[in-house]
Amino acid sequence: MDEKYHSDYKGLLDCLNSQGGVYDEELIKRAFDYCVTMHAGQKRWTNEEYYIHPLSVAKIIISMGLDSQSVAACLLHDVVEDTKATLEDIEELFGAEVALLVDGVTKIGKISINSKEQEQAESLRKMLIAMGKDIRVIIIKLADRLHNMRTLDAIPEAKQREKSLETLEIYAPIAHRLGIRSVKEELEDLAIKHLDPVAYSEIEESLIIRKTQRESILNDIRARIETRLKEEMPGVKMHFQGRVKSIYGIYRKMYIQGKSFDEIYDIYAIRIITDTVTDCYNILGIMHDMFRPIPNRFKDYISTPKPNMYQSLHTTVISREGVPFEIQIRTAEMHHTAEYGIAAHWKYKEGIIENDKSLEQRLAWIRQILEAGEVSGDTSELVRSIKVDLSQEDVFAVTPKGDVINLPVGSTIVDFAFAIHSAVGVKMIGAKVDGKIVPINHEIKTGEVIEILTTNQAGHGPSRDWMNIAVTNSAKTKIRSWFKKEKREENIETGKSELEKELRRSGIEFTDKEFDEMTAELARKMHYSETDEFFSAIGYGGILISKIIPRIREDYNRRQSTVSVPEIPESIEHTSASSEGVVVEGIDNCLVRLSRCCSPLPGDDIIGFITRGHGVSIHKRDCNNVPKDLSSAQEPDRWIAAHWDKAKKEHFISAIRIYSVDRDGLLSDIMGVAYNMRLAVHSMNAHKTGGGNCVISITINAESVEHLSSIIAQMGKVNGVYSVERVIK
Repeated sequence: MDEKYHSDYKGLLDCLNSQGGVYDEELIKRAFDYCVTMHAGQKRWTNEEYYIHPLSVAKIIISMGLDSQSVAACLLHDVVEDTKATLEDIEELFGAEVALLVDGVTKIGKISINSKEQEQAESLRKMLIAMGKDIRVIIIKLADRLHNMRTLDAIPEAKQREKSLETLEIYAPIAHRLGIRSVKEELEDLAIKHLDPVAYSEIEESLIIRKTQRESILNDIRARIETRLKEEMPGVKMHFQGRVKSIYGIYRKMYIQGKSFDEIYDIYAIRIITDTVTDCYNILGIMHDMFRPIPNRFKDYISTPKPNMYQSLHTTVISREGVPFEIQIRTAEMHHTAEYGIAAHWKYKEGIIENDKSLEQRLAWIRQILEAGEVSGDTSELVRSIKVDLSQEDVFAVTPKGDVINLPVGSTIVDFAFAIHSAVGVKMIGAKVDGKIVPINHEIKTGEVIEILTTNQAGHGPSRDWMNIAVTNSAKTKIRSWFKKEKREENIETGKSELEKELRRSGIEFTDKEFDEMTAELARKMHYSETDEFFSAIGYGGILISKIIPRIREDYNRRQSTVSVPEIPESIEHTSASSEGVVVEGIDNCLVRLSRCCSPLPGDDIIGFITRGHGVSIHKRDCNNVPKDLSSAQEPDRWIAAHWDKAKKEHFISAIRIYSVDRDGLLSDIMGVAYNMRLAVHSMNAHKTGGGNCVISITINAESVEHLSSIIAQMGKVNGVYSVERVIK
């Protein structure tokens, strides 16, 4: 190897030595040499030699405290996917443990995949299964994604947005659930930098502008705190830190919750790290004596840890200068866990996670997500589970027996009941919160004591409406599973009815014979033994209609194209085709524009109006500006017949308005629908309407009324959305 490789390897050794752990340097050196040899001649999108990427990933893993096998696997994580090396080669040269880690990180390949979404879901499923065997798989994958995001500027803009959205929806929530805060926050910041660069820059600029002023005030406050604590608690070890909230954390509060920068109280925080839990609570008492606490802003994550093992005391107070700031109090061990999560429990020498009885419970979400995919038979269920169930925020409610149930923010009584046990959810007839009867759509708040009321009445089960009330994918999966087993005949009837209803909404018309032929063929392609099984799957939610409608529409359009087109009547002698895809009858070479008052789309019944000096303005026939009776219009001769040119495909700007429950991740989910439908989004605006609701206005490209109806239908399926409408300006 030349001098550059030796220099790069020395940098890796320096990184190892800085951690102070015991490493197998011989194994790591062989892995580095093999990585350089196998990737020889390959370049990354940054135009660097390819081995620089696995080397950088290995350094990230070392900084997180993982062992020699993990470092070796990082160096080798792309050789099976991108070179002629095989998994058998890795096992023979580096051992079964390293091979297991490399295989878990390697994407799905060489199998039949129908779509990019399914490929993503299959790769995630493989990774989650590998995580169940060895949690180091996902830690390596997170480090891999982190380095890719750090170098994202070198790839095309469309690819940047695709990777950023996937990072925000999949990998950042996983890092959050594993408690690896430093990785989670950097992934989120890098993702939003590419998804919303304007907002990112605004927040970054606001932080810089306020930095000098705030630093001066906080340094003075910190000095006063240190002095007071040394007087009150002499001899107690304490370490002080300043903390600035992540850009994405600020973004969520400003652009999703609608707060101004100055309304966010926890942008700046002072962190106090001490030795014991008793010291933490003693310090808290002193802080509340020194400063005025803001009501309802105290959180005790020590007595009730988050599901990702995070423990700390949080309180927001106001200084005598009137500056609100957060104080975080924790032990050194809690701080280490807060930074590195599950990776903090790694042992250098043994290369295994410490024997922790609660570890299996902490990783139970992996099993729950895999089970969701198995019950539904839809691998994309994995993606939905991660987006919904691995929420960035959690609430903690308590059963009458004192068991703590952790759920995503926004969860309801239905989610709580099924989180206790499937049997409790199925038998639920009501609930009490803090001793009072509440409806099952009651939104759970931290600290509530919830008692689920059940019945042993034979045949009792959940209502289909519960699917709209439940927030967690886990609860929805269990409800679907019950209906699948217990209500087959009802499922068949419901599924057929829902499909027919969706076809009508999409403007797709079949004869009874064509409908039977279409559903039989679709059932066969989806590996159902008979059409009734196919309808049943739709009925209990195992098949999402939104997934099959595009396939049905494609078949429908193909059938329609074979139908003979009637000849144009001879009475229409002169027409003018516009750049807007409109044919104006009786006029040649005229300027045609779509009116803004009603924003017509292909499929709408239209009419033209001859303007003075601006060509022909096209309106919807039911537009308020079009007379109901043209013969009685002021200038009837200026109204002229027009129709859409079916042979011409155009995109038209259209606006829709979405009414939804205000929740975290809503905008990401809506943009995910737009991305999956390949929509060009021109603008988006969101604001709160009170009562926990919000309105989102989006301007997008649409090809026709049918296309817009399909977009509205898909947006209506986003969790929390209760109405979507076309906007007529």
